[in-house]
Amino acid sequence: MVDLPVTLYTPASPLREPKRLLREMLHDLATSRELAWRLFIRDISSQYRQSLLGYVWILIPPIVAAVPFVYLNEHGVMKLDATPIPYGAFAAIGTIIWQVFVDALNAPLKTVTSARPMLTRINLPREAILLSALAQVVFGFLVRLALLAAVLAWYRLIPASTALLFPLGALSLLLTGFVAGVLITPLGLLYTDVQQSLPVFTTLLLLLTPVLYPAPASGLAASVIALNPLTPLITATRDWLVIGHTSHAGALFIIGAAAAVLLLAGWIIFRIAMPHLIARVGN
Repeated sequence: MVDLPVTLYTPASPLREPKRLLREMLHDLATSRELAWRLFIRDISSQYRQSLLGYVWILIPPIVAAVPFVYLNEHGVMKLDATPIPYGAFAAIGTIIWQVFVDALNAPLKTVTSARPMLTRINLPREAILLSALAQVVFGFLVRLALLAAVLAWYRLIPASTALLFPLGALSLLLTGFVAGVLITPLGLLYTDVQQSLPVFTTLLLLLTPVLYPAPASGLAASVIALNPLTPLITATRDWLVIGHTSHAGALFIIGAAAAVLLLAGWIIFRIAMPHLIARVGN
């Protein structure tokens, strides 16, 4: 007879002993690396195992998002302000880096939901699920770097000297999306409406962010876009890659640092909430 691990619930909140909580979090994070890697390999393999196009599906979302706008702009259906690089490259680069945020936002809830049957039966470090989700986002970004290189070659664009800062911009987008994804995961486990509404939310957010168009200089749209925290992340990351300078570097560093701090808070909330949520959804 095999003894299964038992989770005990006590009225005492882990927040009453923050040092002990932090030590346990770091310990579980360190010990869950191998499990996270196995989960990552399993999820990636199962996602594309029966697909004819395989990993090509990773490239399709940014292409589908950019091509209609490029077509409408070239045929005069949609009039946009001038862009510092050819519009096709502007839109394609924008959607490629935008997909980092979208993937990071969706990954925590998607990965936890797919692992829910396992979580209700096995007492394992929940950090392994988050690490697996993070690895999937990074994997998708690395694959899309090939598409990014193809776009630069097609439009004969040479990366600027500031392109070395491009990974920093991508990391800020990843952190911002991932912390939002971690924060909504507990609610998403209780209500499927959260996962159903994410595509609608990200589509609306795409239209409110200068991904496919340059930010207007004046008017209501300019004010809305200026207040959008994703605006400096997208703009600075693209500028660093192909322009060579940006006016959004300061805002990017502030937002990236805030996302890192909030990620710790989200991790604590996730860790405390998950045992109770698993017990509830497993019944």
